Amino acid sequence: MSNNAALAGLRVLVVEDEMMVSMLIEDMLDDLGCTVVGPASRLDEAVALANSAELDCAVLDVNLGGQPIFPLADLLRAKGAPFAFATGYGDAGLREVDRGSPVLQKPFREGDLARVLGELRAKVG
Repeated sequence: MSNNAALAGLRVLVVEDEMMVSMLIEDMLDDLGCTVVGPASRLDEAVALANSAELDCAVLDVNLGGQPIFPLADLLRAKGAPFAFATGYGDAGLREVDRGSPVLQKPFREGDLARVLGELRAKVG
Protein backbone atom coordinates (compact mmCIF):
# COMPACT_ATOMS: atom_id res chain seq x y z
CA MET A 1 0.00 0.00 0.00
CA SER A 2 2.93 2.37 0.51
CA ASN A 3 3.45 2.22 -3.25
CA ASN A 4 -0.13 3.41 -3.74
CA ALA A 5 0.49 6.34 -1.41
CA ALA A 6 3.57 7.26 -3.45
CA LEU A 7 1.45 7.36 -6.60
CA ALA A 8 -1.51 9.26 -5.11
CA GLY A 9 -2.39 12.33 -7.13
CA LEU A 10 -0.13 11.46 -10.06
CA ARG A 11 -1.77 12.87 -13.23
CA VAL A 12 -1.51 10.21 -15.92
CA LEU A 13 -2.45 10.76 -19.56
CA VAL A 14 -3.98 7.55 -20.90
CA VAL A 15 -3.78 6.99 -24.66
CA GLU A 16 -5.44 3.73 -25.73
CA ASP A 17 -7.74 2.98 -28.66
CA GLU A 18 -9.32 -0.22 -27.29
CA MET A 19 -12.21 0.91 -25.08
CA MET A 20 -12.12 -2.11 -22.75
CA VAL A 21 -8.36 -1.82 -22.25
CA SER A 22 -8.71 1.91 -21.66
CA MET A 23 -11.40 1.33 -19.02
CA LEU A 24 -9.23 -1.32 -17.34
CA ILE A 25 -6.25 1.07 -17.19
CA GLU A 26 -8.50 3.82 -15.80
CA ASP A 27 -9.76 1.45 -13.08
CA MET A 28 -6.20 0.47 -12.19
CA LEU A 29 -5.14 4.12 -12.00
CA ASP A 30 -8.14 4.92 -9.79
CA ASP A 31 -7.19 2.03 -7.49
CA LEU A 32 -3.64 3.41 -7.30
CA GLY A 33 -4.91 6.88 -6.38
CA CYS A 34 -3.84 8.47 -9.65
CA THR A 35 -5.78 11.08 -11.61
CA VAL A 36 -6.69 10.01 -15.15
CA VAL A 37 -6.06 12.61 -17.85
CA GLY A 38 -8.17 11.74 -20.88
CA PRO A 39 -8.34 9.04 -21.94
CA ALA A 40 -7.63 9.68 -25.61
CA SER A 41 -8.23 7.08 -28.29
CA ARG A 42 -6.88 9.08 -31.26
CA LEU A 43 -3.54 10.78 -31.83
CA ASP A 44 -5.07 14.24 -32.40
CA GLU A 45 -7.02 13.99 -29.12
CA ALA A 46 -3.90 12.87 -27.27
CA VAL A 47 -1.77 15.70 -28.68
CA ALA A 48 -4.47 18.23 -27.73
CA LEU A 49 -4.54 16.87 -24.16
CA ALA A 50 -0.74 16.86 -23.93
CA ASN A 51 -0.73 20.51 -24.96
CA SER A 52 -3.59 21.67 -22.73
CA ALA A 53 -3.95 19.44 -19.67
CA GLU A 54 -1.76 19.27 -16.59
CA LEU A 55 -0.09 15.89 -16.56
CA ASP A 56 2.84 14.26 -14.81
CA CYS A 57 3.34 11.28 -17.10
CA ALA A 58 1.62 9.17 -19.73
CA VAL A 59 0.82 5.58 -20.68
CA LEU A 60 0.83 5.31 -24.47
CA ASP A 61 -0.57 2.55 -26.66
CA VAL A 62 2.06 2.25 -29.41
CA ASN A 63 -0.50 1.77 -32.18
CA LEU A 64 -3.76 3.75 -32.33
CA GLY A 65 -5.90 2.14 -35.01
CA GLY A 66 -2.90 1.73 -37.29
CA GLN A 67 -1.45 5.14 -36.47
CA PRO A 68 1.87 5.14 -34.57
CA ILE A 69 2.00 7.09 -31.30
CA PHE A 70 5.51 8.42 -31.95
CA PRO A 71 4.58 12.08 -32.69
CA LEU A 72 3.06 12.25 -29.20
CA ALA A 73 6.10 10.53 -27.66
CA ASP A 74 8.30 13.19 -29.29
CA LEU A 75 6.06 15.98 -27.95
CA LEU A 76 6.08 14.56 -24.42
CA ARG A 77 9.86 14.09 -24.54
CA ALA A 78 10.26 17.74 -25.62
CA LYS A 79 8.02 18.84 -22.73
CA GLY A 80 9.99 16.72 -20.26
CA ALA A 81 6.98 14.54 -19.41
CA PRO A 82 8.00 10.90 -18.85
CA PHE A 83 5.95 8.15 -20.44
CA ALA A 84 5.67 4.41 -20.81
CA PHE A 85 4.58 2.46 -23.85
CA ALA A 86 1.84 -0.17 -23.59
CA THR A 87 2.15 -2.81 -26.28
CA GLY A 88 1.78 -6.47 -26.96
CA TYR A 89 5.04 -6.46 -28.91
CA GLY A 90 7.54 -5.49 -26.20
CA ASP A 91 10.14 -3.02 -27.43
CA ALA A 92 10.23 -4.68 -30.88
CA GLY A 93 7.81 -2.06 -32.25
CA LEU A 94 9.71 0.92 -30.86
CA ARG A 95 12.00 3.32 -32.69
CA GLU A 96 15.67 3.47 -31.73
CA VAL A 97 15.10 6.77 -29.87
CA ASP A 98 12.41 5.10 -27.75
CA ARG A 99 14.42 2.03 -26.73
CA GLY A 100 15.05 2.17 -23.02
CA SER A 101 11.67 3.77 -22.34
CA PRO A 102 9.53 1.80 -19.88
CA VAL A 103 7.32 -0.76 -21.65
CA LEU A 104 4.17 -2.32 -20.22
CA GLN A 105 3.77 -5.67 -21.95
CA LYS A 106 0.06 -6.21 -22.70
CA PRO A 107 -1.78 -7.72 -21.01
CA PHE A 108 -0.43 -6.26 -17.77
CA ARG A 109 -1.56 -6.29 -14.16
CA GLU A 110 -2.08 -3.46 -11.71
CA GLY A 111 1.24 -4.31 -10.02
CA ASP A 112 3.06 -3.91 -13.34
CA LEU A 113 1.39 -0.53 -13.89
CA ALA A 114 2.27 0.58 -10.35
CA ARG A 115 5.92 -0.41 -10.84
CA VAL A 116 6.21 1.53 -14.12
CA LEU A 117 4.40 4.55 -12.68
CA GLY A 118 6.87 4.49 -9.80
CA GLU A 119 9.71 4.70 -12.34
CA LEU A 120 7.97 7.57 -14.12
CA ARG A 121 7.22 9.40 -10.87
CA ALA A 122 10.93 9.26 -9.99
CA LYS A 123 11.61 11.12 -13.26
CA VAL A 124 8.94 13.73 -12.43
CA GLY A 125 10.58 14.54 -9.10
